[in-house]
Amino acid sequence: MIQRLMTEHPHSVGETYGEHLRQATSFGAPMVMCGLACMVHGFLPFLFKKTGSRMIRRMHERLERDPQRCAAAEAARAQTAMEEARTA
Repeated sequence: MIQRLMTEHPHSVGETYGEHLRQATSFGAPMVMCGLACMVHGFLPFLFKKTGSRMIRRMHERLERDPQRCAAAEAARAQTAMEEARTA
């Protein structure tokens, strides 16, 4: 049960648990830094004027550049749907 909970979503996007952890962390850490920069900018508007928008743009571009991940996710969803249809 626990193993399924920990691997079901990573599998749905074509990743192992470890790959998913690395990928999520590689997005999550910059998102935290981006949020902190935006908060500092709110108090001190002369700092980090373009940091938030620049970081968001970079993360978006990175997601868009990874068609393999999107294709793997679609293939995993199709396989899951077929397995569910067989057991229904």
